[in-house]
Amino acid sequence: MAARFGLAGGIPERRVRPIWDAIDSRQFKASLKLANGLLAKYPTSPYALALKALILERMGKPEEALGICLEAKELLHSNNSVHVDYLTLSTLQIVFQRLDHLELATLCYEHACVKYPNNLEIMIGLFNCYVRECSYVKQQQLAMKMYKLVGEERFLLWAVCSIQLQVHCSSTSQKLLQLAEALMKKHMASNSLHDPEALVLYLSLLEQQEKFDAAVEVLSGDLGSLIGIQEDKLRIQGRLLARACNYSAATEIFERVLVSCPDDWEVFLCYLGCLLEDDLNWLKMDATMQICSPSFDDNGACKANHLSNDEFNSRISSAVSLVQRLQTDCNGGFVRGAFLANIEIERRCRLCGTKHDDNFVEALLTYFYRFGHLSCFASDVENFLHLLTLEEKDKFLEKLMKTLESPPASPLKALDQAISIFKVHESLGVMFSLPLTDLEVTTKRMLQMYCKNLTLSKDLDPQENMHGEELLSMISNILVVLFWRTRILGYLLEAIMVLEYGLTIRRYVWQYKIQLVHLYSLLGALPLAYEWYCMLEVKNILVETVSHHILPQMLNSPLWSETGDLLSDYLKFMDDHLRESADLTSVAYRHRNYSKVIEFVQFKERLGHSSRLLTARLDVPILQLKQKANSLEEVECIFENLNCGSKLLEMSNEDKMKILTFNEDFHARPWWSPTPNINYLADNFEEGFPWLKEKLNKKKKAVEEEGIVKKLIERKSLLPRLIYLSIQISPISLKGNVGNGSLHDADAIKEIKSLLEKYARNIGLSFDDAMSLLLAIFKGQKPLKDLGPDIISWLNFTVFVNAWNLCCHQLESPRKDSSMNSWSVVDYMLRSCISEQLTHPETVLAVPGSNLPVLVQLVAEPLAWHILVIQSCIRSMLPAGKKKKKTGLVDSLNSSYAHAVCDSVQCLISVLQDIGKWVSNQIRKSEDQDVDRLLSHLQRSSSQEELGSILSILEASESMSVSEVGERISAALQSWSAATVCRKISAAQHSLLSQFLSICESKLKLLYSINKSI
Repeated sequence: MAARFGLAGGIPERRVRPIWDAIDSRQFKASLKLANGLLAKYPTSPYALALKALILERMGKPEEALGICLEAKELLHSNNSVHVDYLTLSTLQIVFQRLDHLELATLCYEHACVKYPNNLEIMIGLFNCYVRECSYVKQQQLAMKMYKLVGEERFLLWAVCSIQLQVHCSSTSQKLLQLAEALMKKHMASNSLHDPEALVLYLSLLEQQEKFDAAVEVLSGDLGSLIGIQEDKLRIQGRLLARACNYSAATEIFERVLVSCPDDWEVFLCYLGCLLEDDLNWLKMDATMQICSPSFDDNGACKANHLSNDEFNSRISSAVSLVQRLQTDCNGGFVRGAFLANIEIERRCRLCGTKHDDNFVEALLTYFYRFGHLSCFASDVENFLHLLTLEEKDKFLEKLMKTLESPPASPLKALDQAISIFKVHESLGVMFSLPLTDLEVTTKRMLQMYCKNLTLSKDLDPQENMHGEELLSMISNILVVLFWRTRILGYLLEAIMVLEYGLTIRRYVWQYKIQLVHLYSLLGALPLAYEWYCMLEVKNILVETVSHHILPQMLNSPLWSETGDLLSDYLKFMDDHLRESADLTSVAYRHRNYSKVIEFVQFKERLGHSSRLLTARLDVPILQLKQKANSLEEVECIFENLNCGSKLLEMSNEDKMKILTFNEDFHARPWWSPTPNINYLADNFEEGFPWLKEKLNKKKKAVEEEGIVKKLIERKSLLPRLIYLSIQISPISLKGNVGNGSLHDADAIKEIKSLLEKYARNIGLSFDDAMSLLLAIFKGQKPLKDLGPDIISWLNFTVFVNAWNLCCHQLESPRKDSSMNSWSVVDYMLRSCISEQLTHPETVLAVPGSNLPVLVQLVAEPLAWHILVIQSCIRSMLPAGKKKKKTGLVDSLNSSYAHAVCDSVQCLISVLQDIGKWVSNQIRKSEDQDVDRLLSHLQRSSSQEELGSILSILEASESMSVSEVGERISAALQSWSAATVCRKISAAQHSLLSQFLSICESKLKLLYSINKSI
């Protein structure tokens, strides 16, 4: 910025340049000294003040910087003699924006525009402020003002773009689009258009209004020459003709594109869709989309085709002729689209029932023979495989396997072809139906293939993908299937060994790391899972799409510090991006890339409505409450910053739920956990697992996941307010006021009842039915399992019901002291649920999907909230400003109340002691004993002859010489050890349990002190 000078506010450049040079070189102390000297000479200069504020903000002194900026702003507004220029305003805008006070910068620019109404530079600065504030109406008005002032095309396009944003981002009438079209027509009549982006913007206006014929006419005229690349022009023209249902013309256009671009797969799908007049996808298109490809899920379109059989066959013949011509033209090259087209044509024929022969399988085999050695082969054909019948699958797989008997001469090509075959097996779910011995032989064969071909990678750079890397991921998947089918833990440990082995050789394989994150989470080694997640080095927007791999497990764990770091890093990125993304929009305006303007705004809007972002904003205060739950005073301090929990209630209102976006990328998740709420390994394996059906139901599972997340958000938004109200109203039966006097008693009781009714609906029942179920379980009339899997939410509900009942006494009981009944229900529910978790004979260190996360949640949530209620009750019993008597609280005015509190404390002490003993038993063995135990699962036994062969192959590879695999790989092989991996697992499991034990002990210590006082 040091070059952008001149006279700024009347200050000569020679006095300002040294300050900017010091700022640019990050010498802030020196620049501050120079800025103070400048202010001494020009004490009323807004620019000098802005410079000092900028330096202070860079030095980490935001409050001082804001004060000086406000002083400069006041000078600009109050002193008409003060000179205002763009450099002063832009410097102030930088500081205000970094301090999250962009509205103040906007006021400065608006004042300057009033003072200098025809200064174009200041008006552009104000326009950028409106862009950052997303004030689309003001953008439009100011852009039109600039257009009328200088008549430049760019300002008209800024106005039109602002109109489009108004229509897209609000419920503004579509009539605005007609206004934008009229403005552009008027401009074109006198000045035409000179920018390709201007033409694209005009076409999008027409398309949004469904004036497709008019758009085609414009594109076919002289203005069409603005689009320099003929294929791009034809793609747009084809799309417009298709949306206008002029399929014959669109087919011809797409055919012309294919002749020049035979590998454009999306264009081929569009060509075939128009040729067969399959218009379902075109009707679904958004005007901002550049092209549309028919979806594999839209099978109904083919089945309901209105063409007769003769017409259909004739048009298919035309498509076949075109494909053959394209294949001839690109013969010998690596153009896949023209050959993949044969499979798509056969798919269409099959869906329409016109062919029942072997053409479909033959097309797949032909594609394999030509491109089977490419890494993309499996993904190319994956969506076609589900159309194969069982007989065709067997025939297809048999022919693929025969190619392994006579592999290509090139070892690399043979390896890649074999990998493609294994990928097809995985896509078809063969691993769920093959006999166990065949699966074991397959894993052994694949691992031997990987080790044998390490020599191919000896000269590669460490950051280059190694040949055969995909094999280890597939081996790991098969070993997890073997575990699921046999429940032999050794298979799961072998899956981990294989991945750790691969990462020892090359540390950059993200697929291995993600699989390990889930496997270690499964084994109760969450610290290791967290460590591998951190090694993924997730940056930028990926924190939004991949955090689901670790965050759900962390939130249910005792690793509160690490969970807080994850949440704070995520929120920092999102807040920074949402604040700074408008700068990208301003750049797009400046460079006249109007399609990017729309894209950037839509992207920011999508991120701003993210379900992950909303959940994280709720998770942070809940985590803080968990961490401080041992101190009622600290919890109340947290609630002061949360507006007593009311602020979080607003996050789950109906309007926000309607616009939630779900941006998680679930494709990288392991097969056994397609979404965070599904874990197939938690249940027993059933023969005939519908693998393909599960894969094809991804969209349905995504919709189900969205419903689960919405309920979770609603529940989490209710939780802090319910905790606050429970703390505040618990003492009402003893005292005449509520806590700090911030709520009227009747209003508080009425509100908590309303929130409890909402909470009950969220967990699946009406309030009355939920209460009846709890009482039935308490009386032994119904089993605990009737609560379903979400016992944490039910126990939270029970705790809050108890607090409400202390004031209203509405729980029915034959005894006179009906309010005491709710204490007994809470005690019973906590004791029963925790006891059930502790009765499992297996150790947490050996059972995947163990009950440890449930135990942690029971202690961290309902039990912790109940202790807060108890602390609130005890505080209300103590005489204000007086020391308690030695006889304790049982001699207070309401001794029955104190007895109930005392019984509840005793109950909590008992269950926490039981948990403490259980956890201590898990970690009492030494690390060496745990390592030996884990290694014993990997040893070969007479009943499991193949178990252990994986480890044997891995250990045998250590003997490979440097000349075979290179120095780097050889050193990695020598450093790998199964015992080291087992030691890491044991240490991580002990660390997790130790942190949980520490939490339990801290709560026990608190309860002992409470018990002593009662």
